Amino acid sequence: MSNHSWSAYSRAGSAMFLVGSLAAVSGVVHDYPFYGGQTARYLVSAVLLFAVALARHIPLIRPTGREALLFVALAATGLVLFNLFIIEGTKHANPAVVGTIVGTVPIVLALAGPLMHRTRPSGRILIAASIVVAGTALASGLGTSDAQGILYSVGALACEACFSLLALPLLVRLGPVRVSAYTAAISVPMLLILGLLVDGTSMFRTPTLGEAGGLAYLAILVSGIAFLLWYRALPMLGADRAGLFAGVIPVGTILTSLALGFGLPAPAELAGVTLVIAGLLFGLYRPRTAAPRAVVREPEVLTG
Repeated sequence: MSNHSWSAYSRAGSAMFLVGSLAAVSGVVHDYPFYGGQTARYLVSAVLLFAVALARHIPLIRPTGREALLFVALAATGLVLFNLFIIEGTKHANPAVVGTIVGTVPIVLALAGPLMHRTRPSGRILIAASIVVAGTALASGLGTSDAQGILYSVGALACEACFSLLALPLLVRLGPVRVSAYTAAISVPMLLILGLLVDGTSMFRTPTLGEAGGLAYLAILVSGIAFLLWYRALPMLGADRAGLFAGVIPVGTILTSLALGFGLPAPAELAGVTLVIAGLLFGLYRPRTAAPRAVVREPEVLTG
């Protein structure tokens, strides 16, 4: 396997591991007003991402009209509505139900990614995605839900898929740094308006030391570094293969929970993680006799 492939795999895996740590770290900021915390989180992320662009001498490019619409859709679905559906979903369903339904995103991307390019989905990737989804369900548990909980969870699944699918055409010209920075920035006024409508001025308060640390972690690592890693790997792997790494999310959740002292993982969680790893290995393995997949050149901004 080439260094090029290993680099993309490590970026995608690291990004999803960081996303998986969100569930455990969110417990630290559980009592902070949700919309205020999300607004602050993405504001800090946007500032840091623009600072990265400045430090790497990446000029800011004005999006075209089509790109601007894609950015609005990406921020609205992949960030704002995704978080909203997750929160509302957990009010009507066990978190395990929400996690299990959202965890089927590898199958969605395995089907939607190739279809967007009018190609046939890979049978190997579909089988691997099914194994990854089974492992995710086993690690997360099944839980109980009402009809609203299911609908919110399906909405969150759709938004999770949009986070990758809507970004792909933007990454070609703008690259991961600009796409990450613009998306985070556009989400801030959306979350601010939504928060003011729902919570009024009570959406903000001075955080405790622990809450400040948790929000900083989410802003820098989950919404900053993870965005960059994922958007660098996505055009190199394609949505179908990159989607398999969503199975790493429960691994990140389990290990982060362990590090924070939330207890040892249950046998079902360990079995689910093992199944996820098996699915990843099956999906990413390419026999030597197979024709090599065309390498997608990274956007020019990656060398800047």
